[in-house]
Amino acid sequence: MQEKIHKIMSVVGNMSIVVGVVTVVVGVAGGILMIVGGGRLLKERNKLIF
Repeated sequence: MQEKIHKIMSVVGNMSIVVGVVTVVVGVAGGILMIVGGGRLLKERNKLIF
């Protein structure tokens, strides 16, 4: 019984680490894309004529 619990806890712990790493990578990539997009918008705003 304890061996089964130990195995389940190991799997859940490993999956938590994997999900955490993926979340950080996606968050950083999204942040970089937003900064680049915002910079392009600010750079091109002078070309707008209303």
